[in-house]
Amino acid sequence: MPLLVVGISVLVLLLLMTRLKVNGFAALLLVAVGVALVQGIPVATIPDVLSEGIGGQIGDTMLTIGLGAMVGRVMGDSGAAQRIAGKLLDAFGPRWVQVAMVVTAMLIGVTMFYEVAFIIIVPIAFTLVRVTGAPLLWVGLPMSITLSTMHSFLPPHPGPTAVAATFDASVGLTLMYGLFIAVPAGAFIALLWPRLPFIKAMTPSIPQGLVTEQEFTDEEMPGLGWSLFVALFPVALIVAAAVTDMATSAENGFLHFVAFIGSAPIALLLTLCLAIWAFGPRIGRSLDDVGASCSSAAKAMAMILLVIGAGGAFKNVLVEGGISDYIKDATNGWSISPIILAWLVAVILRIALGSATVAVVTASGVVLPLLAGSGIHPEVMVLAVACGSIAFSHVNDPGFWLFKEYFNLSVIEAIKVRTSYTTVLAILGLGGVLIAEQILDALSL
Repeated sequence: MPLLVVGISVLVLLLLMTRLKVNGFAALLLVAVGVALVQGIPVATIPDVLSEGIGGQIGDTMLTIGLGAMVGRVMGDSGAAQRIAGKLLDAFGPRWVQVAMVVTAMLIGVTMFYEVAFIIIVPIAFTLVRVTGAPLLWVGLPMSITLSTMHSFLPPHPGPTAVAATFDASVGLTLMYGLFIAVPAGAFIALLWPRLPFIKAMTPSIPQGLVTEQEFTDEEMPGLGWSLFVALFPVALIVAAAVTDMATSAENGFLHFVAFIGSAPIALLLTLCLAIWAFGPRIGRSLDDVGASCSSAAKAMAMILLVIGAGGAFKNVLVEGGISDYIKDATNGWSISPIILAWLVAVILRIALGSATVAVVTASGVVLPLLAGSGIHPEVMVLAVACGSIAFSHVNDPGFWLFKEYFNLSVIEAIKVRTSYTTVLAILGLGGVLIAEQILDALSL
C-alpha cells in the first residue's frame, strides 16, 4: 500500500537521523533510493529521478536563499538590520516584539512566497534576538507561522492561484475571503505557539555565519530611510510584478519587463547590488571586506541548500512512484461534503508528498466534478483546498528543512514545532471556510 510505504520511509528517516546520527543530506537520499526501489521505479532511472528532484528544488530555491542570505548579511554587517530592529522595538516595545514580527510578516507575506519573505525578514528577527536577549523561537516562530499562513491560504501565491483557475473562481474574492480567515487564524497561532511549554523548553541558538555578532552605536548605523528602502526594495519589485500580472494582458511588453525584475532571484540580485552600494563603505574600506561578508553568508547556506535539495529528491520519488494517483483514485468514491472532501484530500496528499502545490492541484482535480451543481461558492472551495495543503509539514517537505536549519533545531524538535502548528492552522482554516460558506449563503438569501 503506497501510504504504508510513505509511513515506513518517514520512520526510517527519523531513525537514521536521530538514533544513528546520519547527516540529513545523506539520510534523505538513502531513504529516497529505498522508496524508489519499493515503488518499482526502474533502477536505471532512479539517478535521474533523484537529480530531477534535487535540480527542481535547488533551482527554485538556491538563487533566492543564496542571494537573500547575502543581502541579510550585508545589512547585518553594516548595521542596517540593527537600525530596523531598533525602530521596531521603539515602536512596539520589547514586550510586543512578537506583534511586531506578526505585523511585518503579514504585510510582506501577503504577496511573497514563504521562502522569499522568510529570507528577507529573518535577519531582522535574528538581530532582535541578539539585541533583546529573547529566545530565538519567541521572536522567530511568530514570523514563520504568519508567513506560512499567508503563503498557503491566499492568492497570488501559486497554490491558491492555480486552484482558483481550476474552479473558475475570482482571485480577488478569494483573497478577500481568505484574509478574513488567514489574519485571525495566523495571528492567534503565531502568538500562542511560542507560549506553549514544549516550545519554551527548546533553546536553539542562531546558526553561525548568518548574522553579525557586532553591536553598533547609533553613529555607526545607516539611517532608517536607507535601511528600510533596501529591505523593502525586493518586496516592492515582487509586489509590482504580481499586481501587474493580474491587471495587464500577457501580450503587453511592459508586463514582461516588470515580471523579469519582479522575479524573486532578479529582485534579490538587484537588492544585493543596491545594498553593497549603499552599505558597502560601512562594512570595510575595500570591496574585499564586502566580498568576505557575502562569502560568509554563502558558506553558512551550503549545508542548508544540500538538505533542501535532498528533500526535493525524496518528494520527487514519491510523486514518480504514483502515490498521488493512488490517493486520487481512492478518494473519488467518498460521499461527504465537497468542502470537507477538498480539504481532506489536500491534507492526505500533503502528508504523502510534502509539496503543498502538488497537493492543491491534485485535490482540485478530484473535487472539481463535485463543485458543479453543489451550490458552493468556488472561492470557498479554493480556500478549502488551500488551507488543507498547509497541514502536517514534515520530513518530505523541503520547507520543513529550511525552517529546521534556520532555527537550528533537531529533526524531532522541528516536527514538534512546525508539524504541529501547520496542522492546527489547517484545522482552523477548515473551520473558517465552513463558517464563510454559511455566511455567504445567508447573505445570498
